[in-house]
Amino acid sequence: MPNLRLALGQIDPWVGDIGRNCDEVVRWAREAAAAGAQVVGFPEMVVTGYPVEDLALRESFVEGSRAALVGLAERLGTEGLGGLAVVVGYLGRSRGGRPQNCAAVLYGGRVVSRFAKHYLPNYGVFDEYRYFVPGDQLAVVRLHGVDIALAVCEDIWQDGGRVAAAGQVKAGLLLTLNGSPYERNKDDVRLALVRERAAEAGCAVAYLNMVGSQDELIFDGGSMVVDRAGEVLARARQFEEQLLVLDLELPAASDEHEDGAELADGLKLQRIGLGGEPQERPEPPQVGEIAEPLDDEAEIWAALVSGTRAYVEKNGFRSVLLGLSGGIDSALVAAIATDAVGAENVYCVSMPSRYSSQHSRDDAAELARRTGVHLRTVPIAGMFDAYQEALGLTGLAEENLQSRLRGTLLMAVSNQEGHLVLAPGNKSELAVGYSTLYGDSVGAYGPIKDVYKTLIFRLARWRNAVAAERGETPPIPENTISKPPSAELRPDQVDTDSLPDYELLDAVLDLYVEGDQGRDAIVAAGYPAEVVDRVVRLVDTAEYKRRQYPPGPKISVKAFGRDRRLPITNRWRRG
Repeated sequence: MPNLRLALGQIDPWVGDIGRNCDEVVRWAREAAAAGAQVVGFPEMVVTGYPVEDLALRESFVEGSRAALVGLAERLGTEGLGGLAVVVGYLGRSRGGRPQNCAAVLYGGRVVSRFAKHYLPNYGVFDEYRYFVPGDQLAVVRLHGVDIALAVCEDIWQDGGRVAAAGQVKAGLLLTLNGSPYERNKDDVRLALVRERAAEAGCAVAYLNMVGSQDELIFDGGSMVVDRAGEVLARARQFEEQLLVLDLELPAASDEHEDGAELADGLKLQRIGLGGEPQERPEPPQVGEIAEPLDDEAEIWAALVSGTRAYVEKNGFRSVLLGLSGGIDSALVAAIATDAVGAENVYCVSMPSRYSSQHSRDDAAELARRTGVHLRTVPIAGMFDAYQEALGLTGLAEENLQSRLRGTLLMAVSNQEGHLVLAPGNKSELAVGYSTLYGDSVGAYGPIKDVYKTLIFRLARWRNAVAAERGETPPIPENTISKPPSAELRPDQVDTDSLPDYELLDAVLDLYVEGDQGRDAIVAAGYPAEVVDRVVRLVDTAEYKRRQYPPGPKISVKAFGRDRRLPITNRWRRG
């Protein structure tokens, strides 16, 4: 059987930075050529970054992408890379002028093929029907005696379509370009899917994913190649840019179907002949790396760090700022930020009030000592007293005033010094509205907004254990992990004064938020009716708060924001 040396460029495109993205394609294509690759793929919409959202509706942006594609092909040719087949995703348009999620084959200094994504996802974080019209072709590239069928992301997540068509034309390889966002355990789902599609198409499948982050979405890479029997031949590392290169022995090309033939789902066959004699398998062959997938905590941590780092860097900041209370949430955010941008770029402020315990102040100082982050102390007692003298607040209003003073203080320091403020709220608190608008919710990014409180504790213990294994100082003080959580806005306050135990709360929230189960179903599952009723009511009435919370990395199957879209004004109360 002919041999094909394939390269997969698992890279991090930046949305809107077309020039940078094209530079990166050229840089990685050069590495692929140096490794002897005959074809190299890059992720979905790599030219523009992904997702572009309403930028797709701007004619100037569409035309900028299309012009850059032609310029990229010419540049590859002039820089001696014209003999390498380069497959890239870009933003294009249909014959009728509508935007399309497209891919193209670049070869010999020209764009030799263009096609558009066939299946458009319209669920979860995706709403591509808002922007794009589907494509109706199956592009098949013939190179060195091998037929390579091409697809884009959702094309293999749905039955039939390009997978079935690839089988009809007896392709040797199905190469799919992806921008598949991370969520917990999704790497296992992808592997099972790719194996299933390889069996259906009767050929090897190369699944190429991007890395990096775009606002809430994290892209974890994990690109892979499986043979037609489902055996993993190569698997890229997660959350890292990487060029995956390997030799594949593939079936010789078939001429059973002519160009223009109608295939499964009404797709029209588009053949692209690039020539080249069939190649024998070299000895020794290039074997692809098979990276071990990360365990659950390591994977989540990498996603949170990756999302935070990307948001800071891609928005032009160098440093971050957060309030450090001595509690578990701000401690975890500080540890994430330290791993993301370096301790020297993390600025923390301790803002004690009359209700702040000495052990919390000490814990904040100890975390700063362990990690090396900057820490200053600015007591809010004087500011609080001034407001109280003017307003005489009591009860919840008095408690929330403390939080809002801290929020104002952080934003003032941010404006003065240019740091990006990180919000420390977790998913449990956001779900039930246990936060203060314009107080602890201020900030530009919320690193743990999709992390339940019980998982917060798991991650803190895990991060400390990893540090100990490396011979480093664990970043989070043990007392921060072991003490009962408290907002410390009134004497002797603990979270369980206002909320159910977090183990119970998070279990109910998981069923109601991620599982979309109603009140009766959750009670039937064995949870106390009075707890379920209370949690459902709190979640439903806190939508207005969640809408005003900053973005943060999505790690769950259903994050607040893109995934879960409910009306703020809503009188339905049955769950």
